[in-house]
Amino acid sequence: MAEEVVLLDFWASVFGMRVRIALAEKGIKYESKEEDLRNKSDLLLKMNPVHKKVPVLIHNGKPVCESLIIVQYIDEVWNDSSPLLPSDPYQRAHARFWADFVDQKVYDASRRVWRTKGEEQEAAKKDFFESLKTLVRELGDKPYFGGETFGFVDIALITFYSWFYVYETYGKFSIEAECPEIIAWAKRCMQKESVANTLPDQKKVYDLLW
Repeated sequence: MAEEVVLLDFWASVFGMRVRIALAEKGIKYESKEEDLRNKSDLLLKMNPVHKKVPVLIHNGKPVCESLIIVQYIDEVWNDSSPLLPSDPYQRAHARFWADFVDQKVYDASRRVWRTKGEEQEAAKKDFFESLKTLVRELGDKPYFGGETFGFVDIALITFYSWFYVYETYGKFSIEAECPEIIAWAKRCMQKESVANTLPDQKKVYDLLW
């Protein structure tokens, strides 16, 4: 039976980008359906009735929701090439921990950087850089979070790179000045075709907010 793979997505979504990178890494052909998040499609509401948000991967008619869960699903189903998670159970759990850290800490702080002002924004900036510096310690001198190979944690974090100009403009700071290791890592990731072809231009993302 031919595989039917559909992705409900929005171009500027850091979560949707994760799924697109994973699909590209695996070389999976799929149909992309761009969602209008102000006027959500009946298909999106049907396929993700709980959260009603993108991304949703529809594989042979069955929906899988939440980006990190989707990436893990892709890795398990199309497991014949380009593994995204380690095979060792401990290392796999370790990768899941850090990907969850990105969602819990980086995403929350980064949203507050551009959505708030004054003292609230200052607190957000502090949290944002604390989170990045924690990730720098985890990265250490490895080229990627998993070691020599681009993988799950890299996918979880690299999509935020497309929003860095937004954070820097609203927060009036330089990520490279504060965390040069993160920028160096991001540039390594951007050398990968799957990443470079997925991430939108930072200025285009900024223009979306105006």
